[in-house]
Amino acid sequence: MGFQAIKNEVLTLLRQEDVADALARIRRLPKSPTIKALYSGICHNDELLRWHAVTAMGRVVADLADTEMEAARIVMRRFMWSLNDESGGIGWGVPEAMAECIAMHDGLAAEYGHMPVAYMREDGFFLEYAPLQRGLMWGLGRIAEVRPKLLLAKQVLTYLPPYLDSTDPAVRGLAALALGRLHAGPARPRIERSRESRESLHFYRDGRLTMVTEGELAALALGHLHDRGPGAV
Repeated sequence: MGFQAIKNEVLTLLRQEDVADALARIRRLPKSPTIKALYSGICHNDELLRWHAVTAMGRVVADLADTEMEAARIVMRRFMWSLNDESGGIGWGVPEAMAECIAMHDGLAAEYGHMPVAYMREDGFFLEYAPLQRGLMWGLGRIAEVRPKLLLAKQVLTYLPPYLDSTDPAVRGLAALALGRLHAGPARPRIERSRESRESLHFYRDGRLTMVTEGELAALALGHLHDRGPGAV
């Protein structure tokens, strides 16, 4: 099967509502052309397809890392390059895809877990563009679901709270959720300020894309803060 045929099959599968079935079939395809096709997916203008591509990228690159770690590193380095000003691109979907890879594989997490935090730091590789910050906040929240200690070890609680003051409601809401998942107790008063916000945004979780409000994400974050966790004070 040539690359164009694989790309067409991958994009068709990503349009399915049943992401579990799509992932099972995508993971059986040859890795290299599939990952190349998924690059097209993570910046696609079909939003649900794009998010499914993010999920698929995490699974396929994790599978690749199990057998060819250096090839997986090349994928991660390509992500990093695409967020570099010198690349000439925007990096659509890259913070989300990078985070999904980190969430899904121990080895990639150990080697690249510092990068999402670096993208928050003004003395690092700070992402200024609000749409990329939304992806970064979602990514941090995703990693916080499965690897909270990794983020805490990278001093994420030093750099994440200022995003609660963003002018972008999606950035604020997603930052609040990430902080909630990290059980960042000191952030509670600032998260509570967003509780009544009715600003809306699309939110992807567990293969589903839904419309939520900033206030609803803040409420979810506050729910997490009721339980003491690794970032609680």
